[in-house]
Amino acid sequence: MKAEQLSVFLENRAGRLAEVIHILAGAGINIRALSLADTSDFGILRIIVSDQEKAKTLLKNSGFTLGCTMVVAVEVPDSPGGLDSVLQLVSANGINLEYMYAFVQGEQDKAVMIFRFDKIEQAIELLTKNGFHIIPGDKLCEM
Repeated sequence: MKAEQLSVFLENRAGRLAEVIHILAGAGINIRALSLADTSDFGILRIIVSDQEKAKTLLKNSGFTLGCTMVVAVEVPDSPGGLDSVLQLVSANGINLEYMYAFVQGEQDKAVMIFRFDKIEQAIELLTKNGFHIIPGDKLCEM
């Protein structure tokens, strides 16, 4: 039920993000979801890609520093209060949300959010029990 996310550490300088994207594109690796956060010195590119192992190897061989993190992809109603329903549920159960970002798909009435929870197994169980659809990592790249 979890998805593997790559975190790529980037020096905050012109062209560094373009290098990562170019490496992945050249290898035919599709980026399914991404988030970029930065500070004055560095950025963290969080990505879910069609071939995690190949992406890890290529980026490491190109000198990038990587981390791997497990995240949860959740279908959320694409309506007012949809995201609130998830956040209220996990918060009320003592689960901390470390960060999140959106995943684009074709379905009109659903949004897919990528969540990093501090208690990932507990979050999956709670969300599933309360009727939320969790998208397994291997299914994200098929959407």
